[in-house]
Amino acid sequence: MTADVDSERPGERRKRAQEAVSYELFRDDWGVPHLRADDALTLARAQGHATALDRAWQLETERHRVLGTSASHLGAEAVDWDRFVRRARIADTARRCFDRLAPETAAWVTAYVDGVNEGLAEGAERAPEFAAVGLAPGRWEPWTPLGVWLSTHILFAGFPTKLWREEVARRLGEDRMTLFATDGPGTAGSNGWLLTGARTATGAPIVAGDPHRFIEDPGVYQQIRLACPEFDVVGLAVPGIPGIAHFGHTGHVAWAITNAMADYQDLYREQVRRTPDGGVEALGPAGWYRAHAHTETIEVAGAEPERVEVIETDRGPVIIGDGPGAGDDAAGVAPAADGTCISLRYPPRVTGELGFDVLPALLRARTVADVDTALDRWVEPVNVVLAADTAGDTLHRVAGHVPVRPYANRLRVVPAEDPAYAWREGETVPLPRTEADGSDGIAVMANERGLAAPLGVEFAPPHRARRIRELLGADTGWTSDAQAAVHTDTRLASSRRLLSLLAWAPGLGPAAERLRDRLLRWDRHMDADSTDATLYARLRTDVVHRLAAHPALNGVTGEDDPWRSTAHPALFRPWLAAVPRIGYALESLLTVGLLPYEDRLALVAASAEAVAAAAEETPPAPWGELHRLSPWQALPGVTPDKDAIRPGVAGDHDCVLSTSGVPGVTDLFARGPAARYVWDLARREDSRWVVPFGASGVPGSAHHRDQTSLWVRGELAPVVTDWNLLHRTKPHRTAHDRTPHHRTSHRPEENPAMTAAPEPVAPALRAAVHEQKIEGFGTVRLVPVDPAADAELLHGWVTEERARFWGMAGHTLEQVREIYEFVDSLPTHHAYLALRDGVPAALFQTYEPDADPVGECYDVQPGDFGVHLLIAPAEGEGAVKGYTETLLTAFIAYVFSDPAHVRVVVEPDARNEKAIARMVRIGFELGPEIRKPEKTARLAFLTRAALGLA
Repeated sequence: MTADVDSERPGERRKRAQEAVSYELFRDDWGVPHLRADDALTLARAQGHATALDRAWQLETERHRVLGTSASHLGAEAVDWDRFVRRARIADTARRCFDRLAPETAAWVTAYVDGVNEGLAEGAERAPEFAAVGLAPGRWEPWTPLGVWLSTHILFAGFPTKLWREEVARRLGEDRMTLFATDGPGTAGSNGWLLTGARTATGAPIVAGDPHRFIEDPGVYQQIRLACPEFDVVGLAVPGIPGIAHFGHTGHVAWAITNAMADYQDLYREQVRRTPDGGVEALGPAGWYRAHAHTETIEVAGAEPERVEVIETDRGPVIIGDGPGAGDDAAGVAPAADGTCISLRYPPRVTGELGFDVLPALLRARTVADVDTALDRWVEPVNVVLAADTAGDTLHRVAGHVPVRPYANRLRVVPAEDPAYAWREGETVPLPRTEADGSDGIAVMANERGLAAPLGVEFAPPHRARRIRELLGADTGWTSDAQAAVHTDTRLASSRRLLSLLAWAPGLGPAAERLRDRLLRWDRHMDADSTDATLYARLRTDVVHRLAAHPALNGVTGEDDPWRSTAHPALFRPWLAAVPRIGYALESLLTVGLLPYEDRLALVAASAEAVAAAAEETPPAPWGELHRLSPWQALPGVTPDKDAIRPGVAGDHDCVLSTSGVPGVTDLFARGPAARYVWDLARREDSRWVVPFGASGVPGSAHHRDQTSLWVRGELAPVVTDWNLLHRTKPHRTAHDRTPHHRTSHRPEENPAMTAAPEPVAPALRAAVHEQKIEGFGTVRLVPVDPAADAELLHGWVTEERARFWGMAGHTLEQVREIYEFVDSLPTHHAYLALRDGVPAALFQTYEPDADPVGECYDVQPGDFGVHLLIAPAEGEGAVKGYTETLLTAFIAYVFSDPAHVRVVVEPDARNEKAIARMVRIGFELGPEIRKPEKTARLAFLTRAALGLA
């Protein structure tokens, strides 16, 4: 064996490198952060730090929303939210859940929080919102991320819909309770699909989709990459939450979710009374008992503080109605409609579990089975999950916590004192699952009444799910790039019922007949440039308003609209407004149950006449001019490019491109694709993603709005996985002088996913960083060294006499493994096995000279890139002419594939005349001899110009 290019032993750099940076932050051309660290805890800290730099105002907004202190700087409009989260005891629940985490998870979350706190001051200096409201960033607590998760998802299951059903039953009759049952304004939806290898061009699965949520500015999803020796994951993180919960790709397995539309939160009608000492009692199944009660003060910018009494019964916190005999200084609303209070029961408050132990396990997942096992501990929100791995295995299941209780609890507010409505302690509803790799090789999840049907009451109409399946079923050669055509499909299947009534509408005048003929010829696509789409939207709006004015709905419309009632907090009024409810349920209201067929025809005819007359006066504009994004901002008006965040977009609420306005109220939309993703299991670098705005939350930064044009056009940005194609920022250090929040009451083995070592992967099966076919020689592939799996192979190479210049002749197998584990942990040094036709042929190492001791021995130039090469024993050395030179050709091609690399640097032992002569033959220019502690070396340089690449 010959060591053709050698150096000091990697282990001799250990002390120097350990004193260097703790993690590295790279960014791609879209500003997406790619983080590399030595271990999972440092990486979590790095994620928190990088998020604080990019999203400081967003993090501060979320922290205040958890604590119920938003009104202190945003003013009176934030009081309703502050009152709700205080009464719902979100922060206290987060503390409880944090205290029940496995010690390893608690340390991991704490590391993330430490990173946030370290970066907030710098991040706040970049964000103009802090100065606009005179706010300084506050300190995050270890439990704050759990509070962010709770406050983000507490309304996700739509428990206020139960208030609406109660109002409908009381005003229209019990039989009308579910008349408006459909996807309502308070719920969120998503699309997701999985194609097995039988449906793709590569033969490997693809997982794709887009979460539909209220779109916030900055965005609720953060594109990110998290890499350390244990894992390397790309995905969509939630700012303020460590890891990647909902949408991720580890390189081995990918997963995605949609809202299962399950019902897992209950409202109880409570009877409460004041005790002589000022306390509160509540009536339960066993009679009256003492309830928890205390008072808090909400500071309000520009107004007097408001006091709120926080009451908690055995069911849960009281969220509607003040305590009995509350004084004038206890602000709130009147008790609920029948004079009682209403409490909220939700799983994390009951169990003290939020599911955060799942998050680090997902990062370490390598198979579908790993994802499946991790998700057994998921709690909230309840999701439908699709997953696939590189072996072709798939998963389609529901994950979360759904309590066992009577069906009536799902529908409405139930009496607290009746034991029949209690949760069955310690029991959860079995969660459905099904095969994702059926005969057609397609699995779809779009909030429809499908897999999760046994768990909920109201679901999205089936149109999106059916349309996605129809589109995917038309081909068997799907690629990652082709998924955009599914993401952006605009066919509005729910228009069928209204257009059918229009087709048979009697007695239309000439203008209305022209309108009818035009809409019946329309292709039913809500395209941005379509004026027919606008005309249809006008007709739909008019029909919604005529239904709202119909006597059949008297009691919930007009002056009797529950939205106008003071019986419920203003925060819940979007769920209680009749016109949006009619708009979302229009398809079902025009089908059966509400009006006779003749009345429906007459109503649509009247609308056609009105819309036709208006169209004669004012021709419809293209749909995209009206259907514009209107995102939520905590502090509107600070961002200077207001028009840039209100682009016109195609789609509608029942399209696959679900850009959901409020039919009958506005064509603007606030809910839509909060991100889009495509996870390719054949080649992760062929994956794609996009968000509505950009990677940065800082107004005016280069990456604040740079993805908006892609998002509007339905295009996707590449997921870059080659570190050499990324832009490295300045190194970052993290302090390690704080003790993680461990608790001795938990044992580490309770969370084996935190410590389980990944299974070794044979070199030939690893993803290559470079592949090159050389005529007459074979295919050369460079794959990363796996220190554990490759230690025996490398030990055999480096300890032979012919490798004496490598400097590791006397090392044991364990020492060799430790050295390459250390090299693997460095962000500036890398080790690769070179495979010739799948067989290990050489050890190839790269390094950045300014991060290596050699950098102290010569004047390092910008673009210098160091390499070491050890040729394995091979019959090829003698049997194949120019064996080593041919391998070197492939290695140099890899190095110069990165335009940032200008000059290759080598430093063979000055005594290794054979290696030096080979370098000269290839084109290296010899430099001076340098003295290093372990050897005297001869520098040599190969420039792009010498190879004609300049």
